[in-house]
Amino acid sequence: MTFSRIFPLVVLLAACTNNDASEPDNGLVNIPAPAPLSYTLIRTYPHDTASFTQGLVFHNGVLYESTGNPDNIANNGSWLGPVNIENGMRIPKATLPAAEFGEGMTILNGKVYQLTWQNKKGYVYDLATFKKTGEFTYNHDGWGITNDGIHLIVSDGSSNIYFWDPATFKEVKRLSIRDNRGLKNNLNELEFIRGSLYANVWQTSQVYRIDTASGYVTGVLDLSDLLRAYPELQRPPADVPNGIAWDSSGQRLFLTGKKWPLLFEVQLP
Repeated sequence: MTFSRIFPLVVLLAACTNNDASEPDNGLVNIPAPAPLSYTLIRTYPHDTASFTQGLVFHNGVLYESTGNPDNIANNGSWLGPVNIENGMRIPKATLPAAEFGEGMTILNGKVYQLTWQNKKGYVYDLATFKKTGEFTYNHDGWGITNDGIHLIVSDGSSNIYFWDPATFKEVKRLSIRDNRGLKNNLNELEFIRGSLYANVWQTSQVYRIDTASGYVTGVLDLSDLLRAYPELQRPPADVPNGIAWDSSGQRLFLTGKKWPLLFEVQLP
């Protein structure tokens, strides 16, 4: 069933603990405060509550997902592949051993790029077959990954965002993400939307919109009203919000969370 709700969203002003750590910073006076962003809820879909969502991508009409493995399930806890959006059925195309905790994924030029959390390595797959075609390493945690059509864009749970050359995996640019209150930590799942970077903030209901030239947070989507409207999102096994996928053709955004029972289709203004 299709239905709409419009949620006015409010930026959380209270200082958080390490969930939204704002580090003191001199020179913040010229940074505008982030704008509260609104969205329209269009439709809900089922989502597999066994999926500990780490990455979500919509590509050429297909929804893809990558997951982690908090329960240490051998050989199938961390998987990636397409998802049937209508019934939520996952179709794992690649899995990781229990010792490797899967994180974000992105698709660029016919290749799938997947991060692992603390193993400091990632994998490259052919999109058509999901056959593994390469590996790469990095010297920090792997959390979220997206792309702007040119670079891979990576988060590691800190306030840093890294831009990599997809051919060499060398860092070509680094941003320190901040707003008018300081550096913003716990940046997680990423998505590139209309020229801006969007990032889930771990253990919060917030999604930041980030300017990729300055690193400034220009807007905040607050999903608190969504959580209140759907109490099942706050009951086990549902975990924190994580998963943002942009359909550029349909101009729609998909949102979910770790082990959430629902996937949401929303429109941005």
